Amino acid sequence: MPSNSVYLEQHIPNQFERCWYAFRENTLAVFGLWCLCLLILITIFAPWISPYGPQYQTAQLLLPPSWDNLGSVDYFLGTDDLTRDMLSRLIAGSRLTFGYAISVALAAGIIGVFIGILAGMTSGLKSSLLNHLLDTVLSIPSLLLAIIMVAFYGPGETSILLAVWLALIPRFIRSVYTAVHAEMEKEYILSSRLDGANSFYLLYHSVLPNIFVTLSTELTRAISVAILDIAALGFLGLGAQAPSPEWGTMLGDSIELVFTAPWTVTLPGLAIMMSVLVVNLVGDGLTQAINSGTE
Repeated sequence: MPSNSVYLEQHIPNQFERCWYAFRENTLAVFGLWCLCLLILITIFAPWISPYGPQYQTAQLLLPPSWDNLGSVDYFLGTDDLTRDMLSRLIAGSRLTFGYAISVALAAGIIGVFIGILAGMTSGLKSSLLNHLLDTVLSIPSLLLAIIMVAFYGPGETSILLAVWLALIPRFIRSVYTAVHAEMEKEYILSSRLDGANSFYLLYHSVLPNIFVTLSTELTRAISVAILDIAALGFLGLGAQAPSPEWGTMLGDSIELVFTAPWTVTLPGLAIMMSVLVVNLVGDGLTQAINSGTE
């Protein structure tokens, strides 16, 4: 008998492996992950995979999608009222809606998490003042804050990104502040302090691993809110201006064609809905996987 088969070593998965195993068992989460990766690839390589330019006029006015009897395979999702290819505009608009939403959410998350951790590690008057200030700011909807910022700086892509970014930062600060503050009041933190652990050691080894669920949940929510806010401001004419292929702007420009050419309205709306749905599926699956991986 070989000596290496006498004592078999059992592989004990680490926390990351347990989370990944739990995530793979969630069919909807895996499906959402594949769709999210596909959407990210489309966003990155949009200029190279678009069959036409977003402003290219094909001389085919309000051509239905290809599955319609009057449609054409050359214009798979049809054309709009200015003879522009819908598929090319949706692909190009993924950068202006989905890509910008991810960038803004990540930028707001970096600043919000940093400030929230600093605030959560403190106590006393500073912590109380910050808590009441954040409650006041969060009582105002993020879309209303974005509209106020756009009204102050004027419409445009730069203004809308700045507005959504400033509206998302308090959400991160509040969530991270609450989670860190709750962890700092637990008994194991007090025991670690009595053993001589400093604040940085507690933050890196104890607090951050225990609030990772909060971070992933808040980032998922922030991306969804950013997508909806960017699209809503574009729909209202306060964000990207026509003839931009941003999904909300496309939806607002084609709203009068809802009965004449319904694909010009439903396709941008479906793009917005699917992007938010995919992000939420991955976020919920990640949260469940983290919770199961820590049990």
